[in-house]
Amino acid sequence: MTSATPSPHSPAALSVHGTVVARYHDGSDVEPVLSPRPHLHPVRTLGGTAVTEVRPEDHRHHLGVSVAVPDVSGVSFWGGRTFTRDRGSVLLDNHGRQQHLEWLAVEDSRLVELLSWTGPDGTELLREERTWAARPLGDGAWALDVVTRLRNTGGRDLSIGSPATNGRPRAGYGGFFWRAPVAADPPRVLGPGSDSEEELHGSRADWLALAGRSPEGRDWTLVFCQDGPERDPWFLRAAEYPGVGAALAWEERLPVPAGGGLARHVTTVVADGHPDPAALADAARHRP
Repeated sequence: MTSATPSPHSPAALSVHGTVVARYHDGSDVEPVLSPRPHLHPVRTLGGTAVTEVRPEDHRHHLGVSVAVPDVSGVSFWGGRTFTRDRGSVLLDNHGRQQHLEWLAVEDSRLVELLSWTGPDGTELLREERTWAARPLGDGAWALDVVTRLRNTGGRDLSIGSPATNGRPRAGYGGFFWRAPVAADPPRVLGPGSDSEEELHGSRADWLALAGRSPEGRDWTLVFCQDGPERDPWFLRAAEYPGVGAALAWEERLPVPAGGGLARHVTTVVADGHPDPAALADAARHRP
């Protein structure tokens, strides 16, 4: 069902069988130092439990579900401080923004938007078509598909980097990123054959799961899968804070030639309780 197209600054939502499961924000109210960008928050289970967080005290630049990149040829689309080889982590005047240009589709369960990635001087570096889509999986679970198609429109070769490519080991974050809320205890981490945060961080595991409990005592599970030919290493945090990302530049910079582009697709299963994550991952990959 297609709904009336909202203006860029009005809220939009994703629904599953009439239940709103995610709210869209264009990021226009985000402070420049946090690298304004579209994001989803709150994202909820079908039972109503929130499984995202925005602007937490530990990392103010974490914005629910977003696509955040710390280094596009020196421009931060992540927010906060930048890790440098000579000075470590410092606050620079290098923050870009992802600006919503137009809606390409607005439906109850699917939003498609056109975005402009601009540097601090307003020059466009990248243009993106992004899809946010929700679909039911049954048994109290649903899946969020985030598809990003980036094209270099800056008129010169660009490259994507990370703190790791700038000298901070195992900090190769940047790309799809999901920030979950903090509770009394950290979520349990699960992957095929492992429940070790250390082992799964940086791996290319077939799927990755967080099994947590809300501050109100309600259990939830998130299962992350990557679709398509490109499978990036997982960036994983649980003990320090709960967050999962797919890292575009884990150890080496990722070139994006002038006029070239890249595409990524991450599916996240959102479930009440603590069901079998492997079964959820299989269900997410089975599309009718």
